[in-house]
Amino acid sequence: MIRCAVVGATGLVGSTFLKVLEEKNLNIDEYVLLASSKSKGKKIKFLNKEYIVEELTEKSFDNKRFDYALFSAGGKISEKFSPIAAKNGCIVIDNSSAFRMKEDVPLVVPEVNINDAFTNNGIIANPNCSTIQAVIPLNILNKYYKIKRIVYSTYQAVSGAGMKGIKDLENTSKKMKQEKFPYPIYNNCIPHIDVFLENDYTKEEMKMIEETRKILHLNELSITATCVRVPVLNCHSESINVEFEEEFDIEELKQNLSREDGIVLLDDPKKEIYPLATFVDGKDDVFVGRIRRDYSVKSGINMWCVADNIRKGAATNAVQILEKMLGN
Repeated sequence: MIRCAVVGATGLVGSTFLKVLEEKNLNIDEYVLLASSKSKGKKIKFLNKEYIVEELTEKSFDNKRFDYALFSAGGKISEKFSPIAAKNGCIVIDNSSAFRMKEDVPLVVPEVNINDAFTNNGIIANPNCSTIQAVIPLNILNKYYKIKRIVYSTYQAVSGAGMKGIKDLENTSKKMKQEKFPYPIYNNCIPHIDVFLENDYTKEEMKMIEETRKILHLNELSITATCVRVPVLNCHSESINVEFEEEFDIEELKQNLSREDGIVLLDDPKKEIYPLATFVDGKDDVFVGRIRRDYSVKSGINMWCVADNIRKGAATNAVQILEKMLGN
């Protein structure tokens, strides 16, 4: 009998966990929904049953109660409860940033490095949403052409900041005061996601740099990033500039991307076809377009990459890891 806990089940990503789990109908015999004391007793319809949310406590994982747990309750909660779960024989797939850069914790995108997941010590980290969508096409490009340098420019939706981010877009569109972001997000672009660090990069930018290196197993890869919050409800868009060691044929490069699982190529500029957040919303694939040669370097391209940051960028990726762990 396989049992799975969903921690943070009432949050934005947690509720999407449940949607994706319903769609996939995995070989799990029993689910238990856990959340904070505020959500204790809340009723949620899931898999044609009514579930009552239990309070997450230090005893929730006693007696090897669970085989797996999907966590999306914030870094502090993960730091406290994930090791407790792991000590009790539970494999945790954690959506927070708490363990991503720990040496003994695999950081996994199934299309890229699923084998890393099987070397876990009880905790597997789900990468940052903006990193997940980028590394899927980058992994393919590195396989064929060997990446020399990456320049990221991201345009990140307010849903990436949770319900408070969504509320800020709604409130500032009505000229009400913001609560989540440092400035009104409506009619604005804010080049500031997470806190500023001593090197003047934001934590979000350094996450993309460090996580990309870890997932691709390229610790010395040259990467830089600028991450911007934009007044879009859902789906992150990214402009990615890639310089290669090897030469390439642009049409062959596009074909190599289009053949891979998890990638949808939308790239016909003559017909004005390219990925848009409004089209990608609610989908699980990563959509890539505007692929063109960068003539400023010997061998390089620019591309546009869009994905649903709550689904593939968080919930779906975690559930896909669980699916692979189950052998599906």
